[in-house]
Amino acid sequence: MISREIQEGTAQDMAEPAVLLQAEEGEKNLRLDQFLSRRQEGLTRSAAEKLIAGGRVFLNGKVAAKSAKVQPGDKVEFCLPEPVSLDVEPENIPLDIVYEDKDLLVVNKPKGMVVHPAVGNYTGTLVNALLYHCGETLSGINGVIRPGIVHRIDKDTSGLLIVAKNDFSHQKLAEQIKEHSFTREYEAVVHGNIREDQGTVDAPIGRHPTDRKKMAVTERNSRNAVTHFTVLARYPGFTHLRLKLETGRTHQIRVHMAYLGHPVAGDPVYGPKKPEPGLFGQCLHARIIGFIHPSTGEYMEFDSGLPPYFTEFLDRLRRRS
Repeated sequence: MISREIQEGTAQDMAEPAVLLQAEEGEKNLRLDQFLSRRQEGLTRSAAEKLIAGGRVFLNGKVAAKSAKVQPGDKVEFCLPEPVSLDVEPENIPLDIVYEDKDLLVVNKPKGMVVHPAVGNYTGTLVNALLYHCGETLSGINGVIRPGIVHRIDKDTSGLLIVAKNDFSHQKLAEQIKEHSFTREYEAVVHGNIREDQGTVDAPIGRHPTDRKKMAVTERNSRNAVTHFTVLARYPGFTHLRLKLETGRTHQIRVHMAYLGHPVAGDPVYGPKKPEPGLFGQCLHARIIGFIHPSTGEYMEFDSGLPPYFTEFLDRLRRRS
């Protein structure tokens, strides 16, 4: 997430809409800056402190003191300033465009490409490439940092994602994602032998309690998450899966598979730190995407097939069988 520059100001200066959070039983006597950094994704303790010092945080309707602590049931309201304006430059980076019309594109993202600019990755991203290819014809709903980006996949996940060229298309596609009518199917290779031929992981996902860079299955400050899986093949020490997302939480498949005790092969964050030979990042591919076209009302579905890194790893597993 792009860091935000927190400036001093008054409540009247705050942008709309405000974020409203309610403290829960397990958060009794938690310092307000700790509470905010835990509950608001991408907000650091230091940034939360600046918000409080600037009079931008309200506790039960009153400007919060620096020393404030929350109690169960307390209502905390605040607004994040607009992100610092960044010049995202168009770059002539080749794109694997599976489909394109006046409303949207379907892009097959390669493994290793970041979707949108963020700290440490301001160039070489999918957004840089899209700005070169599309010029000004991208939805502005997500601002200068994520123009046209309706949903995203991780840097080291390959596969299909959809890009909106206008705000109408963006809104219609986002509604489908919210209503779980957006088809997203993945393939992955995971550690171990999953005995069931198919199953469902229904476990809420939220920020990891101690490592803010990770997500985890947790009941605290989480959102429901559902992943369906089907076994495609089994190899010594590994299982090849098809996975269908019912929800789309951050790192959902990676977290759910690790929760089952079968982390995605090549995932150093949720699995073994030492990667499998030949894998650089997780063996996870967004293979199928399906949606109702915002303008025509037609259901469209695309299948990207497995990329070489994935098929080569499967070949090595077959030879070991």
